[in-house]
Amino acid sequence: MNQAAIALASGKGHKDENFPVASVILKPAHRAPVMAFYRFARGADDIADNGSASSADRLAMLGEMRSTLAGLSNGSDTALALRETLAERGLSPRHGLDLLTAFERDCRVNRCADWDALLDYCRYSAMPVGRYVLDVHGESEALWPASDALCAALQVINHLQDCAKDYRTIDRVYLPLDMLAVHGATVEDLAAPVASTALRATIVELAGITEGLLAQSRGFARAIRDRRLALEVAVIHRLATSLTQRMKKRDPLAERVHHRPAEALGLASLAVLGRLVGR
Repeated sequence: MNQAAIALASGKGHKDENFPVASVILKPAHRAPVMAFYRFARGADDIADNGSASSADRLAMLGEMRSTLAGLSNGSDTALALRETLAERGLSPRHGLDLLTAFERDCRVNRCADWDALLDYCRYSAMPVGRYVLDVHGESEALWPASDALCAALQVINHLQDCAKDYRTIDRVYLPLDMLAVHGATVEDLAAPVASTALRATIVELAGITEGLLAQSRGFARAIRDRRLALEVAVIHRLATSLTQRMKKRDPLAERVHHRPAEALGLASLAVLGRLVGR
């Protein structure tokens, strides 16, 4: 099972992500457990997104990860590593198990009916990540709503960035079908080299909703007790805000709507400075 999972690995690492993962901003003691969760999530994501394996095979591999994380087997190396990390920290496997629900859903469902369905997907695909990081830092569960809003925003941004690639490579569409229909767009529009007017309207609407999620999480960093985690959250929020604004003006079918390294560094520096001055 492990060899099969290795064969499906994308080769993507934490440095390839949109937003910082266990960056040097965090205290060294917290980076390893965050990276253990990232590797677990990366492995599960690679399995769910691999088009060369059948849905049944992918579900079986994800099932082995679930069984290992729950302590019922030892068949998945990444899940075993996370399980050991959780044991060392006295943490529950619930966030990892929730995350697997999203990837299992990806193996069964390739369309999203409406915004509620997309947000429910984010409940499993993104929100557990923020909750886990808060748990690692010993932060209060009272911060979960703000964290959930930020994590959902990050997930939607990723879906918008990759909407064409997801459709073309694995026939998966996260853009809500009802929103596409309202604007007169279809999923087939995602195959074009340039977004249609109707598809652009859908993307802009979703970017606007994402701005609402970011507004809900605006005070998140200030509420975090751990100063270094607060800085990282401030950086992530600033980067997400910039990408959302960019998504309203640019076409993800025609270009990569990402930050160049220098842009990301500049925005991160501004966010850190803002937190240090405003604290």
